[in-house]
Amino acid sequence: MSSQELVTLNVGGKIFTTKCSTIKQFPASRLTRMLDGRDQEFKMVGGQIFVDRDGQLFSFILDFLRTQQLLLPTDFSDYLRLQREALFYELDPLVDLLNQEYQLQPRPALVEVHFLSRNTQAFFRVFGSCSKTIEMLTGRITVFIEQPSATAWSSSSFPPQTILLPLPPQRPSYHDLVFQCGSDSTTDNQTGLRYISIKPDNRKLANGTNVLGLLIDTLLMEGFHLVSTRTVSPEDKTECYSFERMQKPEALAMNKTVKPEATIMPEQSQKKK
Repeated sequence: MSSQELVTLNVGGKIFTTKCSTIKQFPASRLTRMLDGRDQEFKMVGGQIFVDRDGQLFSFILDFLRTQQLLLPTDFSDYLRLQREALFYELDPLVDLLNQEYQLQPRPALVEVHFLSRNTQAFFRVFGSCSKTIEMLTGRITVFIEQPSATAWSSSSFPPQTILLPLPPQRPSYHDLVFQCGSDSTTDNQTGLRYISIKPDNRKLANGTNVLGLLIDTLLMEGFHLVSTRTVSPEDKTECYSFERMQKPEALAMNKTVKPEATIMPEQSQKKK
């Protein structure tokens, strides 16, 4: 059978028509032996080669044979079954790519923002499934604490002069951070307002609702999507905002050092020197 001819496969009841050269991309595979008539398990029925395997999964195998790339849908989950099919057809390069894809398959990054507004203060706690997201937010968020300047203690000027002391948000663990804004509930006049700034926005905000809006905008610009809101505790009315971000799938290509073996055509082997 010439490699330029078409072949029709009936795989589990699904019909596929392609070039013989596509099926024979990997001469050491079982598919090549099938076309050459060297594998007795496959039978020709009504002009079609019948293969008693999963036809739905074979569509991914045929796509790999055509492109030498593995690109699966984002919601694909049958890695082990597809790998079993690749092993059956003895397509070792595809088995290797499936191992990579299974290990590197995108997992959603989750973020939860807990927000509590109480009197003149607002409290925030941000949880992240990925520590890199928390590190990113930590690098962008600055807490400014209003404090009297040193000259205010040695002078009777009124109103007293103040400075803003910049501090990073607190990191109780690798996966969360906490900060607050608004007026401190102190009476010793040693501290004043707490402001929040989130880069690249240069504003310093003390109102909790405004800070919440800016934090949500920051997460949306980073590719997160708001998936749900709820009240965590009816007693203190803590609000929870849940976000999710999925990575885009990328095509995995074979290593350039792994190439399909060259097929020697019968007419080439018989050519006179």
